[in-house]
Amino acid sequence: MGATMTITRATGHYVHKGDGLYLQFDRLFHSPIEDVWYSLTNPTAMLAWIGTYTGNPSTGAVRFRMSSEDAEWQNTSILECDAPHGFHADIGEGEDAVRVFCHLREAGGMTTLTLGQRLRTPADATSIGPGWDYFLDRLAAARSGSEMPEWSAYDPGLVDTYRALHVPTSAQAPDAARGR
Repeated sequence: MGATMTITRATGHYVHKGDGLYLQFDRLFHSPIEDVWYSLTNPTAMLAWIGTYTGNPSTGAVRFRMSSEDAEWQNTSILECDAPHGFHADIGEGEDAVRVFCHLREAGGMTTLTLGQRLRTPADATSIGPGWDYFLDRLAAARSGSEMPEWSAYDPGLVDTYRALHVPTSAQAPDAARGR
């Protein structure tokens, strides 16, 4: 059997929120919300697609490490958690902290995952966009038992797409007024 070619595409878009500009991604899973939540928050399940953590999330602080050769453990603050509907967290500390959120919604036996990362500048999308597309595609592959995607399809493949992505003004952003 020959190899199947996977088409990689940029799926992130900008969203203004009360605390800044985010790059946001949506994925749909044909699974109950609790199942997707488990993939996002169980340290063993996370190993299959992004990394792992140590510690007890109920304390509001864990240590997270991505699954790459040179990744270091990072202190992570869980700012808000509403299991199984979502969380907000800062990965790292001080000015280098990375703000992320995950929101889950279930309807008709399907769960929509919305994930976002706050940007320091729109130029950050050229690295953050391909990275999250890669990891979210790994999440989908891990959940379905499919072959894992190759990083080389995302970077440099999606960099120019994210470089050209239109940054809306905050007045154009529907989420800006709601602060979501």
